[in-house]
Amino acid sequence: MWLKLALGLLIATLGTAAGGEEITSGSAFLSPDLRRQQDDPTRNPAWFWVEQGQELFSRKPGASQACSQCHAEPERSLRGAATHYPRVDAGTGQLLNLEGRIEQCRVERQKQPAFGYESGELLALTAYVASLSRGLPMDVETRGPAQPFYDAGRAFFERRQGQLNLSCKQCHDGLVGQKLRGDTISHGAGTGYPAYRLEWDGVGSLHRRLRACSLGVRATQFDYGAPEYLALELYLAGRARGLPIETPAMRR
Repeated sequence: MWLKLALGLLIATLGTAAGGEEITSGSAFLSPDLRRQQDDPTRNPAWFWVEQGQELFSRKPGASQACSQCHAEPERSLRGAATHYPRVDAGTGQLLNLEGRIEQCRVERQKQPAFGYESGELLALTAYVASLSRGLPMDVETRGPAQPFYDAGRAFFERRQGQLNLSCKQCHDGLVGQKLRGDTISHGAGTGYPAYRLEWDGVGSLHRRLRACSLGVRATQFDYGAPEYLALELYLAGRARGLPIETPAMRR
């Protein structure tokens, strides 16, 4: 299947997204039934992670303050925060996604050990904080200090990689709407993550999905939170500017 796709990609026209149309959310490529399930909190299993995150947000870790003690009324104070991530941290100059910001607060302010990527706690907290911005448009900064990271992410997106010699752009610009292993190729917008994927039978981060793509083209899988994936995440977020956050989304 992958070899057949690779041969088709060699003659695919590259450039603008799928012939120049607007970038659309991954939800646009779901079946009607799955979209209805995603939009119903009583049927979308990802809301269990959001509820766990809400509980963690209010829990004091040891003698430290709870997140809610700094961020009172999070439904108001953190509304819209997730729309600006990934972003460059002014203090360190590092690019942080939402998971990175939560880990930074836990280590530096709560004086607790980091949860670690893909841990249940970090996925739950990230899903909860992102859900507070549900429905608001993505609005990441891609200029100024963010420009080098954004450019690196675009270069990653356009670079052919792996044994199959494929780039992200060839699928997510050139073959949008076509089928791959029973799934429909989307524009690659990450506006629903952390998301519940049926193939995972659970919630996972965008970086877990990126690692799966790297494996699919038989390229190097970078670590969760690696600079390469952070830069790519910023570029994807820039492409998705104006699309609403859908966390917690469902995907196949």
